[in-house]
Amino acid sequence: MDFFDQLPQAALDFMDGRKLDEVECIVADLSGIARGKAMPAAKFATQKHFYLPNSIFLQSINGDWVDDADAPFTEPDMVLVPDFTTASAAPWTADCTLQVIHDVFDQKGDLMPVAPRNVLKRVVDLYHQQGWDPIVAPEMEFFLVARNTDPNQPIEPPIGRSGRRAAQRQAYSMSAVDEYGPIIDDIYDFAEAQGLEIDGILQEGGAGQIEMNLRHGDPVKLADEMFYFKRLIREAALRHDCFATFMAKPIQDEPGSAMHIHHSVVDLKTGENIFSDADGAETEAFHHFIAGLQNHLASTIAIHAPYVNSYRRYVRDFAAPINLEWGRDNRTTGLRVPISGPEARRIENRLPGMDVNPYLSIAASLACGYLGLMERREPRAEYVGDAYASAEGIPGTLASALDLLQCADQMQEVLGRDFCRTYIQVKRTENDAFLQVISPWEREHLLLNV
Repeated sequence: MDFFDQLPQAALDFMDGRKLDEVECIVADLSGIARGKAMPAAKFATQKHFYLPNSIFLQSINGDWVDDADAPFTEPDMVLVPDFTTASAAPWTADCTLQVIHDVFDQKGDLMPVAPRNVLKRVVDLYHQQGWDPIVAPEMEFFLVARNTDPNQPIEPPIGRSGRRAAQRQAYSMSAVDEYGPIIDDIYDFAEAQGLEIDGILQEGGAGQIEMNLRHGDPVKLADEMFYFKRLIREAALRHDCFATFMAKPIQDEPGSAMHIHHSVVDLKTGENIFSDADGAETEAFHHFIAGLQNHLASTIAIHAPYVNSYRRYVRDFAAPINLEWGRDNRTTGLRVPISGPEARRIENRLPGMDVNPYLSIAASLACGYLGLMERREPRAEYVGDAYASAEGIPGTLASALDLLQCADQMQEVLGRDFCRTYIQVKRTENDAFLQVISPWEREHLLLNV
């Protein structure tokens, strides 16, 4: 097949000696769900592009459709063009299958502004226009949980190899990781087959909660990898009769799951980190980037915390930041500067939850830093001590977060106004649907008492 010479080596290694049976043509929707179509490999080889309706970006997480007043709901087709650099194995399938992420264009040949991967590319291009190359390193936290087929029942930790349920408050315990070692083994095997690199895996503080660190690199490539990782982790868990969930707060009284993003910026000409000067000291650009996060991050919380459940993670003294303070090696601040040498000086945004669309969350975080670099303002003084005692500074509900994004003119200009308009409409639809649901708490405490 003619496209084989465009495939990454890992994909070629996966197919070595095997006949390619199927190709999955996929894109990420606003929620980060893989949408697309699968086709026989022979059919895929004869086509240069494919079509999907633009309505995939107008669908809420609960399956409702949004009517965009500025674009009547006629469902015109978009043009999908394969990005062969993203071709990756689907090693959990019974046959030899590849996944390929596609670029999304309108019928005039312009990039679709609402497609999450295009939103991230737009922000990265703004950096490139200034002679900068943004670098990110994401962390992924998720829970392994017992199968839950009844949404009315609470989620429980999984049964480990000892026959007992996973225990909480066992952060960094190797024994806790070993409890579900076979799942971890499959995650490693799937990642190797897909050519994805894992920096490390550890036990987090929650029962059955795992953190996985990825190497630093290009934002679009890392977002592609996180998009793939979510799928492969779910598949690995299903092989062992449990679920993997990326909900921000799946279990009551347990910590939530975050997607921390580490940021640095490199000069395209010199290859040097612009956060450090020739003597290794912090630069003005470093402080401007922090100021951008402090001044604009609140307006993007609706992207970093995209569901009503996301705000259950922001609990004081519960392993999640609730503020926009910054500090050196201080995990109580929303913005942390980790210990590093000058060449690796970076800023960690600890606000995003793991339920985010990785393309959009990375784009929004980089957009804040970009605005800071352009505005050249100074951040507030470094916070020393327990920042949980500080003012929270972030919205507490999805509705209030969407209000902030709707009023954020500069942020909409950076992310794209068409994207922001559609995103806000979809998320308001989801929030309205949630408000129609009566919870067990309401029935328990209000039914006979009010």
